[in-house]
Amino acid sequence: MSLFGTTSGFGAGGTGVFGNATTDSHNPMKDVEVTSPPDDSISCLAFSPPTMPGNFLIGGSWANDVRCWEVQDNGQTVPKAQQMHTGPVLDACWSDDGSKVFTASCDKTAKMWDLNSNQAMQIAQHEGPIKSIHWIKAPNYSCIMTGSWDKTLKFWDTRSPNPMMSLQMPERSYCADVVYPMAVVATADRGLIVYQLENQPSEFRRIDSPLKHQHRCVAIFKDKQNKPTGFALGSIEGRVAIHYINPPNPAKDNFTFKCHRSNGTNTTTPQDIYAVNAISFHPVHGTLATVGSDGRFSFWDKDARTKLKTSEQLDQPITACAFNSNGNIFAYASSYDWSKGHEYYNPQKKNYIFLRNAAEELKPRNKK
Repeated sequence: MSLFGTTSGFGAGGTGVFGNATTDSHNPMKDVEVTSPPDDSISCLAFSPPTMPGNFLIGGSWANDVRCWEVQDNGQTVPKAQQMHTGPVLDACWSDDGSKVFTASCDKTAKMWDLNSNQAMQIAQHEGPIKSIHWIKAPNYSCIMTGSWDKTLKFWDTRSPNPMMSLQMPERSYCADVVYPMAVVATADRGLIVYQLENQPSEFRRIDSPLKHQHRCVAIFKDKQNKPTGFALGSIEGRVAIHYINPPNPAKDNFTFKCHRSNGTNTTTPQDIYAVNAISFHPVHGTLATVGSDGRFSFWDKDARTKLKTSEQLDQPITACAFNSNGNIFAYASSYDWSKGHEYYNPQKKNYIFLRNAAEELKPRNKK
């Protein structure tokens, strides 16, 4: 039986490898654990593109490494290879044909990892740590886009040591997303810039932030015609904004919602508010997942404006998440995000990547 197929026998039954585990706070959802996870906090996860047969997962970490696993249909994960930077890896992405992985690091470089030869070479350089990296595949060009804390957004064709273009940003890049022909970058000081990528990248529009606190993650969503039409933006204040680029009715169509907060809205006890660490859209249903410093993941239907599911609480923050290309697998990473400072860091605590069957739980609510 295929574990990630539509038959959902995934993570069912509470018997672990060691018999019936009592309440297991590191994996309360009883999801599949990826073998040989990184040795430090996990910054990013990305699944191989649909052009590749099978499922491969890459994860970057603060241990300066990026790892690649094969995810088999029975749910087993096989570590395949890894590459190193000389500083923490902050982001990673795939080329559209799945032959290469691109990694961005605090060592101020980006690398191209050729999976066939298992060789990695530097393809980009910034004056500061590189926070985001994305592959752009346009009809007339393909390139890598890197956003850095040096306040520039650069575009590289991977063959030249110099960028094909460098765009100045008002502040440091905190997060970015690309769905051709659109890119969006969220910066420090609550900056928000949309770029258009047709013919060549250029700034399209600066947007006043719909959120009042520091930007943490951003993800572009598509319309029914599969065209990018807006983005979801998460902040450190347990809130997500859904923002359309050209909505028919901006005041009505754009909205924000609270998430990753504890003990409800009961006013007698103050509410604990956590950062939204990552947002990922389901490739088939267009619903979305958010993960937070509260150690939970939640699934949402933005069109029905409703929550589909919230997980049990893990004993650590969830720092990254990703769907595989057909939307059957949801991967999420459990590791410390330093949201409570150094005094809450426990070097004995291990980091985990979990895999969950996402085929059913992310189906949109039936429209009434």
